[in-house]
This record gives sequence, C-alpha cells and structure tokens, in this order.
Amino acid sequence: MRRKIAPYGLLKPGMLWLALFYLAPLVTLLRNSLSTLPSRFAVKADFDWNFGNYSTAFTDFGGQFQRGFGYAAVATVLTILLGYPLAYVIAFRGGKYRGLLLGLIIIPFFTSYLIRTVAWQSLLADTGPIPNVLNDLGFRPILNALGIMDGDKILNTPAAVIGGLTYNFLPFMALPIYVSLEKINLTLVDAAKDLYSGSVRAFFKVIFPLSLPGVFAGTLLTFIPASGDFVNQQYLGNPNTSVIGQSIQNQFLVQNNLPVASAMSFVLMMIITVFVIIYSRFFGTDDLA
Repeated sequence: MRRKIAPYGLLKPGMLWLALFYLAPLVTLLRNSLSTLPSRFAVKADFDWNFGNYSTAFTDFGGQFQRGFGYAAVATVLTILLGYPLAYVIAFRGGKYRGLLLGLIIIPFFTSYLIRTVAWQSLLADTGPIPNVLNDLGFRPILNALGIMDGDKILNTPAAVIGGLTYNFLPFMALPIYVSLEKINLTLVDAAKDLYSGSVRAFFKVIFPLSLPGVFAGTLLTFIPASGDFVNQQYLGNPNTSVIGQSIQNQFLVQNNLPVASAMSFVLMMIITVFVIIYSRFFGTDDLA
C-alpha cells in the first residue's frame, strides 16, 4: 500500500505549487472577468456574471488581437528560417567551435530584454546604421514596395516590431532545434545515401522529420510569449501598431478597468491554448522531451 501511495506523495509538492501559483490566480482572473466595476475609481469589482466584458474584449480590441497574433506568427516563421540553418551548422559543422557558437547564441540573455529592445532604436533610427546601409545599397525602393520601409524610415513601423520580436526570440527557436539535430544518428543519413538518396533528399526524408520535435518546441517557446509581448511595440512601433499585450497593460494599470482587462487576458490564454492543441495534433508530443 505504501508503495502505491508513494508516487502520489511525491506529486503533492508540485501539485500544491501549481494550485497556489497557477490555478488560484487563474480562478481569480476568471472571476474578475465576469465582474462589473461600480465606478472607474472603485477598488473592487462586483461579481455578477457579466459576460459583456468578453464581447467588449472582442469588439473594442479585435484589431489589437489580430496584430498581436499576426506579428507573433510572422516572427515565429522568421525565427524558423533563421534559426534552423544556424542550429544545423552548429550541430553538424560546428566541430570544436560548437561550444563557442552556442555561447554566442546565449550571450544576449546576459543583457536585459528591455535594454536589448531599446538598443534597436538606435540601430533603426532614421540616421542609424541600418537605414543608411540599406539606402547606400539601393534597397530602399524594394523595401518600400514590400512595406518594410516607410519612405526612409524603418523605426516605428510594423517591420521594426516584427524585427525586434525575431531578434529577441531567435535563441528560443535555435536552441531546441539544435538539441533535436544533435540527437540524430548520422548513420541514418549514410543509409539513405546508400539507398540512392541525394543530400537534399536525405535531408528532407531523414534529418528534417527527426528535427520536428525541436521545431515544435521552438515554435511554442517563440509564439506564445511573442503573442503577448508589448515591449517591442512600445519602443519600435507606433500607435497604429498597438498589440493586445499593450492594451491589457493599459486597461489594468492606466484605465483601472479590471474586468475588461481580465476578460482580454482570459481570451488571449484561450486562443493560445487552442492554437497549441491544434498545433500539437499535427506534430505530436511523444518526442518533445
């Protein structure tokens, strides 16, 4: 009997932690989202099953939801396009410099997220090095046509916000992919070549499918926090690029509209949860660890 009970006893500390610091705040958030604030300056909202907060979240902040998820989705795709080749080179071509290259990916974590984002203001400023180089190389007409630049400006545009998200979350994509690639037995590639597969065919038939758990993990680690991020928008965007994370912060801390802010937060979590469930159905979670 003690042996049967022991595993449940080992689970108790973790379950208690989740109950206190996850379930309890989640229940409080749900209760607040169904409450009504008597006045703007009221300290406590009255619980009265007010589902109107959710309709307000969709009708008044639908654009912010769309931009937040849109920017996060584009940034996630860009981190895959940049992070996969980076992880591939380190895993299979890094050799004795593998540790150094991994360290270079991790080094940005030694600096505050906020400082890293603010630094891009100087790089993307109208007189900054990046716009000047692009102008000197003659890329401005092409970038204007693609909507990346606005005249001579990159800063305070959607492209700047997406660029900031891509830069800040690139390590979260590259590292999980690297872990998956490092586990691959290269004799499988040799076997594929023995069966008359070329290098490209062997990559898509062997390496890429085996690395999908890393892509899946990296996508979750990138898309989920990027969806609610508002630091990049605040410092690299403009009022027309406002996202849902910024609107939630404004409703909580500036407008003191706790019920609507709670409803917006709950809607954001539910949308992300649905995305994760659908996404996991395609990629699976068996090899995620």
